[in-house]
Amino acid sequence: YTVPAEFRAKVVEKMNFVASMRQLAEVISTDSGANLPWPTNDDTANEGAILDENTQVTEQDVTFGTASLDSYMYTSKLVRVSYQLLNDSAFALDSWLARVLGERIGRIQNKHFTIGAGTTLPDGIVTSSTVGKQGTTGQTTSIIYEDLVDLTDSLDPAYLAGDVRFMMSQGARKMVRKLKDTAGRPLWEPSLQIGTPDTLLGYGVALNNYVPVPAASAKSILFGDFREAYVIRDVSDFQLLRLTERYADYLQVGFLGFQRSDGTLQNGAAVRAYQHSAA
Repeated sequence: YTVPAEFRAKVVEKMNFVASMRQLAEVISTDSGANLPWPTNDDTANEGAILDENTQVTEQDVTFGTASLDSYMYTSKLVRVSYQLLNDSAFALDSWLARVLGERIGRIQNKHFTIGAGTTLPDGIVTSSTVGKQGTTGQTTSIIYEDLVDLTDSLDPAYLAGDVRFMMSQGARKMVRKLKDTAGRPLWEPSLQIGTPDTLLGYGVALNNYVPVPAASAKSILFGDFREAYVIRDVSDFQLLRLTERYADYLQVGFLGFQRSDGTLQNGAAVRAYQHSAA
């Protein structure tokens, strides 16, 4: 298929859209993959007080918690290419394979950063997020205008100054694009300016097809400041191994991509989820 007598110098590839959590989350790099802990604190339930004259001040301690990041070795899986194909191919297979194998790792990482179960996987933002609005009975695959309003208002206003937006799958986006407010006006606001994204209730929308589609009990829509909410840790950039000697007796070269990464919800207060009714 890649070495005919006459060759069109183009590979026609099937593609699917994968919105990367890396585009929105905080991304940090470390020199080693050792467990990376940091302290946490939630003092939002405590307030100051008025002190009467000649009255002793009451005490109110602050409480620290902890969170941490590990590192998981991601692999693209191995691809073996014959010497003949490398010599005869009409395009640079090395650089093309580097991109393809990098995209393989990008897909699985984005999946885990979105819906990972934790423990032996990264903590997915959907899995770990707090429900800000639960759909009423019967809303197993639908959402109404009032639900979106309640979802946005479930986020503490302290986070609205950040890069706040919705995140959802293409299926959920199709659903909300049809919604109207109580006056019959569409909630979806198409942009009238090139380069400016469409908005929903005045907020941007990030497309991520690993966010669950609308279904019973599914968290199908997230809303918040994703950079504040989620952190991704890379121990190394994507690297490509070219195994020249290992398969020499087959006259083949092996190509293998890998990267060490992890991700976790670092501030659960910065994001809220809409969850459909169970029935």
